[in-house]
Amino acid sequence: MSFYHEHISYSWEEIGNQIYQSTPEDVARAIRKDGEGTLSDFMALVSPAADNFLEQMAQKSHLLTQKRFGNTMQLYIPLYLSNACTNGCVYCGFNKHNKIARKTLTHQEIEEEAMAIKQMGFEHLLLVAGEHPREAGFNYLQKAMKQLRQHFSLLSVEVQPMNTDEYRALSGEGLNTVYIYQETYNKSHYPMYHPQGKKANFRYRLETPDRLGKANVHKIGLGALLGLEDWRIENVFMALHLRYLQKHYWKTRYSVAFPRLRPHAGSFAPQHPVSDRQLVQLITAWRLFDENIELSLTTRETPYFRDHACKLGITSMSAGSRTEPGGYARPSKELPQFDVSDARSPESLVGKLQSLGYEAIWKDWDQALQ
Repeated sequence: MSFYHEHISYSWEEIGNQIYQSTPEDVARAIRKDGEGTLSDFMALVSPAADNFLEQMAQKSHLLTQKRFGNTMQLYIPLYLSNACTNGCVYCGFNKHNKIARKTLTHQEIEEEAMAIKQMGFEHLLLVAGEHPREAGFNYLQKAMKQLRQHFSLLSVEVQPMNTDEYRALSGEGLNTVYIYQETYNKSHYPMYHPQGKKANFRYRLETPDRLGKANVHKIGLGALLGLEDWRIENVFMALHLRYLQKHYWKTRYSVAFPRLRPHAGSFAPQHPVSDRQLVQLITAWRLFDENIELSLTTRETPYFRDHACKLGITSMSAGSRTEPGGYARPSKELPQFDVSDARSPESLVGKLQSLGYEAIWKDWDQALQ
């Protein structure tokens, strides 16, 4: 058994109907509730009926976040190892059909990137690569992690799904967190966005967090790409996924991210754009649903939005991001996965955080408490 079997027991349309039938009374009840939220609570909090409650949601979200995480913000930086990819995802700049320069970092280039990043002060490194088993598969990643663990105290990955034994092996090399975004939980529409490549296998991707849990990976990051489908329904399915994982792999920690589609190579346009106001609603709904999970926001978002999101429930941010292989030591305009919106330096972001009363944490939050 896996989450796949639970997923197919729910109807996308029926979940949507329940969300859109939520009333203001349902929202008020969910906000008043103390402790762990139910799926019904979450459906009310992401429903249109909650739009008039955003201030109340934001205030409670802020209090819950301070209670659990204090005035801290964990900072990390992505290191793009390769933009080679065998998938045909229509929304991604790494789509194999896009006419962009392709690059996979060598051992020496990885070292150059590491040295450039270390000068910025980071200890938490997120390794990112397109899905290309030959160019950037398990063996390549294992060697890269052996090299990079000498320089960084915390290594996370956002790469192609792997099997349980491979995840166990990478954990032995210092792997802390795996971010694996389903992109969309809409099984019937999933093939529209993933017509080619291994990523076209909906079930294999959906079951990746199960394999991570069995491998005892320290933390699992979930996410849905905002803009593909109705964000309200999408996130209810992700909430279902989180509760399933917490029940079956209770020793594991969890994180939720909010990636909104950004301009990239190709011509895909979001069919379900998410406004800033709606993203505020979503972030605060997640915090009210679960006060213990980490909530992450990347440089996809503007400086203005990220500065205000600090007090909404966000606990982790990327900074100084380059989305192309070799982007820190040898920047190139030909290789990015998507356009960065918040291009501030880490120093600038830290200064802003301090002015807002927040302390920047350069490694894992739990490590910082030790």
